[in-house]
Parts: sequence; C-alpha cells; structure tokens
Amino acid sequence: MPKIELKNITKKFGDFTAVDNLSITIEDGDFVTLLGPSGCGKTTTLRQIAGLETPTSGEIIIDGKIVFSSEKMIDVSPSKRDVGFLFQNYALWPHMTVYQNIAFGLENLKWNKADIDKRVKELLALLKIEEFEARYPAEISGGQQQRVAIARTLATNPRVLLMDEPLSNLDAKLRMEMRTELKRLHRETGATFVYVTHDQLEAMTLATKICLLNNGLLQQYAPPLEVYSQPHNLFVADFVGSPQINLIHCSVVSIDDSIVLDSGIGRIQFAPRSPIELTKGSCVTVGIRPEYFTEAENGDGIFNAEVVSSLPSGMETTMKLKIGKEMVNSVHFGLVDYPVGEKIEIEDRSDKNLLFDTDGNLLSLGRIKIV
Repeated sequence: MPKIELKNITKKFGDFTAVDNLSITIEDGDFVTLLGPSGCGKTTTLRQIAGLETPTSGEIIIDGKIVFSSEKMIDVSPSKRDVGFLFQNYALWPHMTVYQNIAFGLENLKWNKADIDKRVKELLALLKIEEFEARYPAEISGGQQQRVAIARTLATNPRVLLMDEPLSNLDAKLRMEMRTELKRLHRETGATFVYVTHDQLEAMTLATKICLLNNGLLQQYAPPLEVYSQPHNLFVADFVGSPQINLIHCSVVSIDDSIVLDSGIGRIQFAPRSPIELTKGSCVTVGIRPEYFTEAENGDGIFNAEVVSSLPSGMETTMKLKIGKEMVNSVHFGLVDYPVGEKIEIEDRSDKNLLFDTDGNLLSLGRIKIV
C-alpha cells in the first residue's frame, strides 16, 4: 500500500485560506484521521488528496508518484490516482440492488462477469451483508447502507480509502458498531485509510495517527495517546478529551527544584519532569485531566472541594467541583455518586499534568499538589 506525502499544501478560496502550508506524511497502511472543528480544512485536505479540489500551491505524492505539483504544473485526474472516496451521504444508486451497486464500478472498468461476481461475493462476505444482496438501498438500514458504500468503494482494490465523516448519519450505538467494523476492515485489507471527522472520540478510537487542524493550520500530528497525554499547545489540550481538560491560569511565585504558582485553586507546587526556564511573575497555564482528580488517600497535598454536580453513568461518575475560586471537571470510576453541596477531599497523584507557557505552548509534564 502507498505512502502519501503532502508538501506545503495551501488552498485558498479568494482571500480565505482553507489549508495553510500543510506538510504531513501518511505511511503505508496508516489509519489517519483529519480532526478539528468545523471549517478547519479537514474535508478540503481530503478532497485535495483525491483530486476533487486543486491546491493553490504545494505538492502531493502518492506511492512515489507526483499527482499534484504547482511548481511542475502536474495535476493527475481523480480517476488515475487509484483512491476510493466514501462520501458522507453514501451516494448509493436507489434503483440498483446492493449487488448492482457494488458491481457498478467494476462493470465500468469492463471486468468480465465471472470476476465481477467473485469480487462482489468476496465483499459481501467481508462486510457481512450477504443476505441483503438482492435488496434496494431503501430496504436496508443506515448501517447496512454504510457497509454497501464501503464495499462499493473497495471493489476496485483502491490503494487508498478516503472517507468524509461516513458515520455522522448513524445513531450512537450503530456508530460504535461501525467503528469496530472499520478497524477490522483496516486490519484485514491492509489499505491506507484517511478519515475526516470532527468527533474526537472517533479519532482517538480509530486512528493510528491524528492530524489535528485549526483554521487550516496543523496543530499536531501524532498517535492518539500522544496527542492526549502530550498536546503541543492549549488548543490541542482543550480540543481532545471528554470531559474537557481543566486549564488553570497561574502566575509564577518562585522557581526552584519545583515551581510555586498562585492560582484560582490556591497556591500549588508544580514539579516538572525536565528542567524548564521561567521568570518570576510570568503567566503560565496548568492543564489537569479530569481523571487525575481522585478521592484523597494519603493526606498529602489535598484539595478541599465542593460538589456542584454529579452525573453517574454506571462505569464512571462525571463531576463538577468547586475548588477555591475555580470550577473543575473530575471523573471518578466505579459505582459512586455524591450529593450536591457535599464537601470532599481530592488529590492529584499523576505525574502527567501539563504546564503551558504564556503563548500556550507545552513546557513540561509534572506533578502538582497544594501547598
């Protein structure tokens, strides 16, 4: 399967820059999600890889072959890029059966009937939709239509499968099932998947790498757990994670082996994993994931909190707590619930808290405690 290289890709619509100097490499067999808020350039990037949009400048290389170059005046048509594109609305032919929809592209390529039948039967089995081959799209569910659309896209053995929010029309339970199917499909086909979503949970659970965009600019390109635990900046930290990360704005009081900070949750000590340079009086931000706030055990560095809301879901309870002047998110695991207004003691035993500088860039991971 091919490697995809985007080099300094820029796309402008008049004065508006949809994608700004984007450079990433998608390795053979990767499952890359293009993630970000609406209007950040995800779909435009996907369509440029497919050849459905022409970049303003830059270069796109698929499997060592230049398919677009503004400098060399190359722009290979979508039909010759050997990519499959799965649209958000599936775009199935309503007057054709499931079998006919999957076979359609192969018939256009003049495959013989025996080979078409063999390939369609393989895909019906792979997507577990054999029993629906004689039905029309209107006679099957949304999830089944989704599988037919995937089968049709895979029919011609594309080297790359591009998907534009293909699960957004499905209900929550079906989306979870289809995520599992897509992961299985990726493993079994070995194809390179590029997948657009605004759902950070979808990106986290599916991807081998996340490409996080904001206003057309690349914010971070890394494996999901790295994006979650070591975000490059405040935007990444705030966008990825549910409930949202707690961002506590602080001022530096003193700097020694550990850093003492004044904040809305009280005076706290931050012990960085690695040496960093700060000046007394400078402004920083501490990022604390909700699951790092847990019920106190050892009596050292305890935060006194008041329960503002408690939302038990069985496996976990999501809480809103008031600590000092700040409202913070907290997640407690297990069958627990707390009455509103109850006073509890919590602590943060993690060494993966985040410290960001004045410009919002990550400085270090480390431990915090109240002092």
